[in-house]
Amino acid sequence: MTTLRDRIVFITGASSGIGRSCAKAFAREGSRLLVCGRRAGRLESLAAEITSECGVPVHAFPLDVRDRTAVEAAVAGLPPEWAAVDVLVNNAGLSRGLDKLHEGLVSDWEEMIDTNVKGLLYVSRAVVPGMVARGRGHVINIGSIAGHEVYPNGNVYCATKFAVQALSRGLRMDLVATPVRVSSVDPGMVETEFSQVRFHGDEARAAGVYKGISALTPDDVAEAVVFCATRPPHVSIAEMIVMPTAQASVMLAHRRS
Repeated sequence: MTTLRDRIVFITGASSGIGRSCAKAFAREGSRLLVCGRRAGRLESLAAEITSECGVPVHAFPLDVRDRTAVEAAVAGLPPEWAAVDVLVNNAGLSRGLDKLHEGLVSDWEEMIDTNVKGLLYVSRAVVPGMVARGRGHVINIGSIAGHEVYPNGNVYCATKFAVQALSRGLRMDLVATPVRVSSVDPGMVETEFSQVRFHGDEARAAGVYKGISALTPDDVAEAVVFCATRPPHVSIAEMIVMPTAQASVMLAHRRS
């Protein structure tokens, strides 16, 4: 197994949900953590919590991955002791709206495309060249089963997650002659702030998404991410789909009455 102790792990969208759980999971492995997100206060709390519980170094900084100039400056400006990223977890992502395409909000589309696709590209473009130059590294993209199956009214969100799959596969091809690995972890239903964000803060509607089903937790997904990162160097987990036991596909889930 690949040890993660003292390895530098860079996690985007770490202020909540899957990103936060990934940070804590890698910290338990002894990794040094670079964590970013849009909510500085939450990042500071996360860093303090990890330092207290695990005693590992944490470098937290606010970053909106949609801002290419800010991404480039943040990566280029990392202190020398933090610059050699070993694992990049492209987690920042969101969904907005659940509308028919011809009735959707263009602002929702732009936010999803800018975060889920362009943000992933900006961060990868800034970090991966260093991995190639050093001859080691691992990119783990957080996708979705929505990148494997389209569902009604999921049009643009599904398109962004299909893009994550295509980019993961393309990057894997581009790096095949190097030791750098590329994985995607694609969850089904995970109970996070995802639905609250999708429904613009409508908590009642968001709660209905998970009603009657034992959804995945962010910790479940983080465990899968760490599993990918700890395989021996000659083993690459290309794609991992993780779903609740009560979910068989995007549209088929058994809900308790």
